[in-house]
Amino acid sequence: MKLIITLQIMFSLAISSALEMSSFEADFSQIITDDKDKKLSYSGHIVASKPQYALWSYKEPVRKSVFITSRYVTVIEPEIEQAIIRKIASDFDFFNMIKKAKKEKENIYIATLNESKYTIKLENSMVKSISYLDEFENRVDIIFSNQSKNKIYSQDIFRAKIPVEYDVIRD
Repeated sequence: MKLIITLQIMFSLAISSALEMSSFEADFSQIITDDKDKKLSYSGHIVASKPQYALWSYKEPVRKSVFITSRYVTVIEPEIEQAIIRKIASDFDFFNMIKKAKKEKENIYIATLNESKYTIKLENSMVKSISYLDEFENRVDIIFSNQSKNKIYSQDIFRAKIPVEYDVIRD
């Protein structure tokens, strides 16, 4: 659950009010490093739009899609024909939190949520990376490439379409 909430936070951070964006799209690489310096790498594509919509499409090492709305997170995992639907427990306004992110130095911003610190790096007025420690003290680095902003997206892309043959787990 923490990973899903973290994904929503990352989505919200990617739409930093410092950049005045209404949407964000990019390819991403996510690297998780544990305390023994072991690394797990993921890659994919994100599309996000205000107020709190996101679609994280993971491509490597496994395919899965994470749909985020203001109320629900739906994870669809085609390889195991499963969908997990979770209600977001908090009604925290992520965009308001982002508006309050503090500029640390040139192109570096710090945001805090639930005692966790997120470092946001900008490059050419775009979010280049987001780094933080997760609930297990793993370092998480998400690096964005091929970024674009302020496109208009149909809300339909943020609606999970679960095949009827999939197992559905509701939390």
